[in-house]
Amino acid sequence: MAEEKTAMPEHVDVVDTKTGLATEAEVTWTEEEETRVRRKLDWQIVPMVTVLYLMCFLDRANIGNARIQGMAEDLNLVGYRFNWALSVFYIIYLLVEVPSNIILKRVGPRFYIPMLVVGFGFVSLCTSFVKTFNQLCVARAFLGVFEGGTMPGIAFFLSSFYKRKELYFRVGIYVSAASMAGAFGGLLAAGLSRVPEWGTSAAPIHTWRNIFFFEGLLTMILGGLAPLILPQSPETSKILTERERFIASERLRIEHKASANEQVKARHIKRALFNINNYVCAGGFFCINIYVSASAIAILIAFISDKTRQRGLYLAGFTFLGITGFALLRWNNDADVRYGAVYLCALGAFPGGPGFLSWGLNNAAGPAVRAVSGGWIVTLGTIGGIVATWTYLASDGPDYPIGHTINLVAQVLVLMLAIGGILYCLWENKVRSKGGRDGRLVGLSEEEIRDLGYRHPDFRYMA
Repeated sequence: MAEEKTAMPEHVDVVDTKTGLATEAEVTWTEEEETRVRRKLDWQIVPMVTVLYLMCFLDRANIGNARIQGMAEDLNLVGYRFNWALSVFYIIYLLVEVPSNIILKRVGPRFYIPMLVVGFGFVSLCTSFVKTFNQLCVARAFLGVFEGGTMPGIAFFLSSFYKRKELYFRVGIYVSAASMAGAFGGLLAAGLSRVPEWGTSAAPIHTWRNIFFFEGLLTMILGGLAPLILPQSPETSKILTERERFIASERLRIEHKASANEQVKARHIKRALFNINNYVCAGGFFCINIYVSASAIAILIAFISDKTRQRGLYLAGFTFLGITGFALLRWNNDADVRYGAVYLCALGAFPGGPGFLSWGLNNAAGPAVRAVSGGWIVTLGTIGGIVATWTYLASDGPDYPIGHTINLVAQVLVLMLAIGGILYCLWENKVRSKGGRDGRLVGLSEEEIRDLGYRHPDFRYMA
């Protein structure tokens, strides 16, 4: 019995990367072939980027464990100095995300993303030698330079290998590395802090310094090995056959209606900045960052979301758990109730990070606009990280009414943004179905029409 063919056009225009001219190729792959290609890419890409982001979050968060192991006393982190050290990181972090993704789009991910990983691993290692608060702030600033491009960079990297309906699940998996880091980061830090003092008399390494040194060293090793596994593009994956590489690249070109080789130009940046959906997603990302985390529940929701091709519905629905949880923390004094409320907060907040980032990437075509959009969404959302460092202060304890109120309001805003995003996408799709955006094609050449990306009248937003 002949294999069932996928519902795809018999012929499509393919851009020859050498000549820049359009040629005609016949699409004859089956659903089984495409599934096999996707699974091969899953094993080649997803585990590696998950490990890299785990190290990213581990090197970012180890300052909290180091503080417990004596760094606060050694560096005289009195008053709000620790909060300022955290804030410096986020300020630099948000400034480099868009430029970093533009560079990534130009040079490719295979070496650029591992370079970022080796960079923040080296900064973490060097932090083990700091002796003053000022030196700590400088180290955190450099950490922001390298880590700033990692999360949006990996997200864009994945979007260059997967269809829109496949992306959220993969983003959910790698973002879950943050919760993995939280789960064993403290235990690892406790073990490393007990390594006997070593080094030189001028620069002894002990207790909290061991945490930065060895975690940074491990990060550098893993980053150095990453280019051996990561491909530059679907067309260069060494684990795929020649036919599978064609399928891997062509299926994305058909869906995005754009060439993956296009470079970021000023017009692409402008489109990313004026994409309303980006601000919906950035706003949601901002509110979630007040409560940064990811877990198995986020992966599950990501899987269901990809299967049903729905984004905003799940992001809106889970906010009710977060709203309930933070409301209980704010106004209920029973210890058992408050303990249970923490779980509600986690369940409500965890799906938001990968959800809003994936939603933004899904609705930002073509590749150049998507590269800028991924960085821009995370840039605006990272401002929430700055707010988070000043949300739960010691002076507000032990009940922390200000912190809980801020998070409660943030969850309500997430609900409103998700609903607003759904309504906007449905309205815009309806307008396009009625021909309301066909005027954008008037007077344009074929090349200019291909460059429209998400503004093309045939493009449909994922709600």
